[in-house]
Amino acid sequence: MSSVTQSGRFTLGDRDVYRLGYGAMQLAGPGVFGPPKDEQAAVQVLQAAVDAGVNHIDTSDFYGPYVTNQLIKKALHPYADGLTIVTKVGARRDDKGSWLPAFSPAELTRAVEDNLRHLGLEVLDVVNLRSMHGASGPEEGPLEPQLEALLALKERGLIRHIGLSNVTAKQVADGLKMTDIACVQNFYNVANRQDDALIDTLAAQGIPYVPFFPLGGFTPLHSETLNAVAASLDATPMQVALAWLLQRSPNLLLIPGTSSLGHLRENLAAAALTLPEASLRVLNALTDNRPE
Repeated sequence: MSSVTQSGRFTLGDRDVYRLGYGAMQLAGPGVFGPPKDEQAAVQVLQAAVDAGVNHIDTSDFYGPYVTNQLIKKALHPYADGLTIVTKVGARRDDKGSWLPAFSPAELTRAVEDNLRHLGLEVLDVVNLRSMHGASGPEEGPLEPQLEALLALKERGLIRHIGLSNVTAKQVADGLKMTDIACVQNFYNVANRQDDALIDTLAAQGIPYVPFFPLGGFTPLHSETLNAVAASLDATPMQVALAWLLQRSPNLLLIPGTSSLGHLRENLAAAALTLPEASLRVLNALTDNRPE
């Protein structure tokens, strides 16, 4: 299994983590709902990731729901020293798998308590508040009541650090007036770069940015270009997409997910891939939505 150490480190909360981590979302069933087809295979993927050096795992109790957290506990508890588990609150699932807001202080408190129980922890390293103001992306709206609820849980000793997810630059700035923000987790990749300015702002503040969907929202032209670059480097498109993110800014922490041991090996190998300048120029020209 390829080591993640070549990806370098960055501070997340009060921990230094390798920049190439693992996202557990894909361990749940289709549509991130229900159990996996092969529970033992899911357990093996988690164990292999940690054996390879991964020390940052992203999860949530609304994956499944409860499925990924229960798998993490089964596979990895008692947890290795230095393993940082980041979870999210702010949403819930109905009995058909729909994603619904769970944004009241009472719902957030219950979600934190459920995450603790299902993960087998007494305190959560980082809890990301997932904004539900936007159905398919960040939209402006107040987060102060929700942050106040999480700060109360931090005072109780149930949370060490608070992050934000699916948020705008203004929501991040407003949040920073209330508390330290451990990380920001938004949709971002080589072809979808609306957060370029936010990433640079956070880098200057020493705050990690955690992009999700490294291949999400690609057009056929985007994919064709990525495939061509990957072929020229004898790499996979996913490896190139991850390597581009690692070279984009030192504060990017990656959480590619997979339920396959083979894909896990491929993803982790991206830590050793350095994109040459010619490839970077081609990839940097992919985006059509950089801010003016």
